[in-house]
Amino acid sequence: MNQIQLVDLHAQYEEIKEETHKLWEEILESMYLYLGPNVQKFEKEFALFNKVKYCVGVGTGTEAVHLAIRSLGIGEGDEIITPSHTFFATIEAIIHAGTYPVLVDIDPQWYTLSPEAVSNYIKSYCIEEKNELKDKKTGKILRAILPVHLYGHPADMDALREIADEYNLMLIEDSAQAHGAEYKGKKTGALGDVAAFSFYFSKNLGAFGEGGAVTTSNEEYANRLRKLREHGQKDKYHHESIGYNSRLDELQAAVLRCKLKLLNKWNDRRREIASFYNDALNSLPLKTPTEAEWAHHVYHLYVVRSTRRDELFKYLKEKGIGCGIHYPIPCHLQKAMKKYGYKEGDLPQTEKIAKEVLSLPMHPHLREDDTLRVVKTIREFYE
Repeated sequence: MNQIQLVDLHAQYEEIKEETHKLWEEILESMYLYLGPNVQKFEKEFALFNKVKYCVGVGTGTEAVHLAIRSLGIGEGDEIITPSHTFFATIEAIIHAGTYPVLVDIDPQWYTLSPEAVSNYIKSYCIEEKNELKDKKTGKILRAILPVHLYGHPADMDALREIADEYNLMLIEDSAQAHGAEYKGKKTGALGDVAAFSFYFSKNLGAFGEGGAVTTSNEEYANRLRKLREHGQKDKYHHESIGYNSRLDELQAAVLRCKLKLLNKWNDRRREIASFYNDALNSLPLKTPTEAEWAHHVYHLYVVRSTRRDELFKYLKEKGIGCGIHYPIPCHLQKAMKKYGYKEGDLPQTEKIAKEVLSLPMHPHLREDDTLRVVKTIREFYE
């Protein structure tokens, strides 16, 4: 029995193989490996794709979030509100930036940061001092809200922007899972003050390894990002600040340029597959994904919910169907977060969802017989 993969990277490779090899040959012949023409062209192309003024390529998605925070002047003594239901890299990046993560609950429909939970936290625990919000629990200054556009569905950005504006907070997008997603016709990556992208190889737009980028329409933030990614250099050997070593690789930029041309087509195919799954699984005791009327979901992951999740997961694996759990342990309950004082029961929606979510095969090269087999196997499980 053929294995149906959760993600098929080889099929993507075959589609761009010829063009990628041509670009790689040019790069290796020239040996221009340091922020070369492909990085520069990709930054312009990705900025244009997202309809923002600037894109700064960096080493990884985690570093993209980290440097996005730093570019806003946020650091030691500050704190950031973000969801617990995300990949742990979001939280790591906040901590790497020297800031304090405040983890709050999510919207149960779209699994993204709940504006109501953000507002309730601010009203319950923060007081205004000198036009700043001081957190009574931590003694730190709340500086930003960091929503995650999870699974390919954007967060409710207007509601979050309203809160940010009311309290003079920055808004930072984690768009690592939402390349090409839209909120009210506008691309994620163009909705906050800055936005972080990951090009980890399994993403909708993925490199053949690691990569990341930060997008913004603010020239000052973009200039800071360029210095931060290169040891704080304004130009070679002139270091104006303490920075980092986090540059997008020239070979990976070539891959991303080839894939970016196909991203809209690939996202459209993901939406077709999601629509088929939604219709075919509708009668089963599963909760299929919902898409807000203001959203354009790009289904980085197709995530269902089941009260029999672990049994279904095991059954699908036994039948040769790749599936995953994103994510089984909420960030606030991870061992690494113990010192922050969270406990079970603090975030009920997040904790409930973590016990039920299951990711089904989702990639643009799934064949019709693959998706039919996925649905048939799930039906057999429930029968």
